[in-house]
Amino acid sequence: MALSFEQGPIRPPSEAASLLLRLTRNCPWNKCAFCKTFKKETFSRRSVEEIKKDIDTIAEMCHLLKKISHENGFGGLLNRQMLVLVYESGDFQLFHVASWLYNGGKTVFLQDANSLVMKTSDVVEILNYLKERLPSVERITTYARSSTLNRRSVEELTALGRAGLSRIHVGMESGSDQVLKFIEKGATAQQHIEAGKRVKESGISLSEYIILGLGGKRWAREHELETAKVLNAIAPDFIRLRSLTVGKETPLSQKVHNGEFEEETEEGVVRGERLLIEHLDGIQSNLISDHSMNLLEEVNGKLPEDKPAMMAVIDRFLALPEREKQNFSLGKRWGIYRVLDDMLDSSQHDRVAAAVDVLEKKGTLAETISFLKNQVV
Repeated sequence: MALSFEQGPIRPPSEAASLLLRLTRNCPWNKCAFCKTFKKETFSRRSVEEIKKDIDTIAEMCHLLKKISHENGFGGLLNRQMLVLVYESGDFQLFHVASWLYNGGKTVFLQDANSLVMKTSDVVEILNYLKERLPSVERITTYARSSTLNRRSVEELTALGRAGLSRIHVGMESGSDQVLKFIEKGATAQQHIEAGKRVKESGISLSEYIILGLGGKRWAREHELETAKVLNAIAPDFIRLRSLTVGKETPLSQKVHNGEFEEETEEGVVRGERLLIEHLDGIQSNLISDHSMNLLEEVNGKLPEDKPAMMAVIDRFLALPEREKQNFSLGKRWGIYRVLDDMLDSSQHDRVAAAVDVLEKKGTLAETISFLKNQVV
């Protein structure tokens, strides 16, 4: 019988090379208007024993992979030939572990949306067992909600850090109380600040996620300015940017349909991004656009030293003639462009320009760009 262990559906992009270990199933809040990931699922905690058995299975898979490597003349190494061999076997969980080992076997992400809702003592026990059975692990990260973190003392968080928890990813989304209430985030700006400060005080690395465009046209300026205030108060180690996409199966989609929410344009989102970065002051953070849903993925850097360079990328886009903005937006969403310099390839540029012409004549350019953007999620 094939070895298997339980995995959930999500992880941050920065954890692409990480081993995925499921502590909880789905999301205990599950009300955020922009999210569809767990809407039809019920939240549950897995038992410590279940999770330990999964860790044992993963350790057994590691030994099995080394055995297969020796049998095929690779000397126990996890090289590309081994990856191909495991992939072709059709055992995709074994392939996941093989890929993890190929990438160093050093990072683990604890799933699903809010693992720290479990008892702190249970999580500490799991972390200790994980490091005992998989000694190559150096970094362990997880998602957590601000409301959950505020129910944990600094001492509890410090204990998690000592046990091996390296980083906590928090979906702040916005620093505006108006926006947070509208999207049913279940947290206020002040609660985000308090939670962030607890994590920072514990010594665990903190990554805060912000959704560009989440204020729509109604709260565009407030969303960016209030978010900057909250980030300045927390000074997270990482600020990760995401751009809003309104999925058809989300409560936010219904709000759009009812006229309660009007989405920002691509240019409006970029102007909001500029306003946010402009007002980030007095903090040392890494600002990262590590998702292809962002129009300007090249806006990355360390604050404060890289702020001028990040602003320059945004200003370069905003200075483009309207026709060229449309060209880049369509080309980026189409997958032809990744960065602004990709427009310098005349053959690619002309190909996109021809598509812009056709779509404009049909009156479907904005609709097509929005459709392509939503396919990324």
